[in-house]
Amino acid sequence: MQTGMHTDTERCVRAVQSKDARFDGWFFTAVLTTGIYCRPSCPVVPPKPGNMTFYPSAAACQQAGFRACKRCRPDTSPGSPEWNRRADLTARAMRLIADGVVDREGVPGLASRLGYSTRQVERQLLAELGAGPLALARAQRAQTARLLIETTPLPMADIAFAAGFSSIRTFNDTVREVYALSPSELRTRAPRNRRAATASGALSLRLPFRAPLNPDNLFGHLAATAVPGVEEWRDGAYRRTLRLPYGHGIVALTPNPDHIACRLTLSDLRDLTVAISRCRRLLDLDADPTAIDDQLRADPLLAPLVDKAPGRRVPRTVDEAEFAVRAVLGQQVSTAAARTHAARLVTAHGDPVDDPEGGLTHLFPSTEALAAVDPETLAMPRTRRTTFTTLVAHLADGSVNPGVESDWAETRARLLALPGFGPWTADVIAMRALGDPDAFLPTDLGIRRAAAELGLPSTPAALTARAAAWRPWRAYAVQYLWATDDHPINFLPV
Repeated sequence: MQTGMHTDTERCVRAVQSKDARFDGWFFTAVLTTGIYCRPSCPVVPPKPGNMTFYPSAAACQQAGFRACKRCRPDTSPGSPEWNRRADLTARAMRLIADGVVDREGVPGLASRLGYSTRQVERQLLAELGAGPLALARAQRAQTARLLIETTPLPMADIAFAAGFSSIRTFNDTVREVYALSPSELRTRAPRNRRAATASGALSLRLPFRAPLNPDNLFGHLAATAVPGVEEWRDGAYRRTLRLPYGHGIVALTPNPDHIACRLTLSDLRDLTVAISRCRRLLDLDADPTAIDDQLRADPLLAPLVDKAPGRRVPRTVDEAEFAVRAVLGQQVSTAAARTHAARLVTAHGDPVDDPEGGLTHLFPSTEALAAVDPETLAMPRTRRTTFTTLVAHLADGSVNPGVESDWAETRARLLALPGFGPWTADVIAMRALGDPDAFLPTDLGIRRAAAELGLPSTPAALTARAAAWRPWRAYAVQYLWATDDHPINFLPV
């Protein structure tokens, strides 16, 4: 079991007294004299150290009887970067809870996906986070309910069920307990213009992150590789369709200096929590850029790249199976050719959707739909056709699962066992679909070119040896090395 930052009282007190926003989401401060809990950067006068106690999660604070601060809204902090950095049981469980698995499948479903008993999962989460899976899911439901109450004109009964509550009474009791306000009082306190702006049916919200965040390669990569019909760059926003548990959605994500503006249109509001979680994962918003950049900056050859544009994130995905398929389509072809291959599949086998703004036409095909594709209709070399059909078959039957609950090393090994899968394909899937922050691409042409230009070793073996000092953040080093090129993936579209 790992020990969280909340156990280091002296460090936590310093972070609270300096109102250091970098630690928001790492831990939460409960104030014994007021019965409230805050994020470290809360703008109020810090309490006396003797009146502070620290918890690893908002759920643990709520379970201990503390209610959320109305000033700093600790429940809206960026997520802990621990869950994206680690691949152990706790981290995998937290990623699944964020994806709404407990609400849809219960704790037994969570445990089954993780391959452990319910008792083992509950014991591990309680030991490390101070709250079990039900309490963690309850805290997430409360946050979703607050978001809907404050940003939509929906009736409270609709909000209760959209947020995942089993009854209106449970919804009312939870909101009062967590926020010390009734749902109606929460709505009264919210600015009216926030609700009016969403009358069209779209939900507008802000996705927080830890600064700095460099949007260039993040949005540049997504825009440059966008599959027509599924993704587009329009009016300064990256837009795409989403396949979700209860229906589908369309999201528009716009970079701003202190947040990402997110506009969501959902066919079923029960998908809100999942959609937000997947958008945060797509943009790597829970990363800790200070820790990452400090380590990479220690290499004198990387330091100038980090200093020039700090805060680079790894562009990830909203659908891991989709990305694995697209990685195969992109083998040994240009970005434009990969987009063309994917667009053909989308037109022929994707589910059509209505986009009120036009431009987006389909969901990316499901693995079941792709498994039924006649290989002879695929315009690609026979060997890649075999790679494609084999991967899709394994995705469809679950023998290869790149989802948020996956074990990174095991999944990578299973991918490498498939025909046509070399280290580059497996590692790019590990980096962008599995979310492994240490995935590395030493055979990538752009990486080797950048390495030679900077004076780093350019052979894969030598570069891998040099990159050992960058661990566990080699996927971020890849972003800085790629950024030395003038490829469109490195620039925000004009």
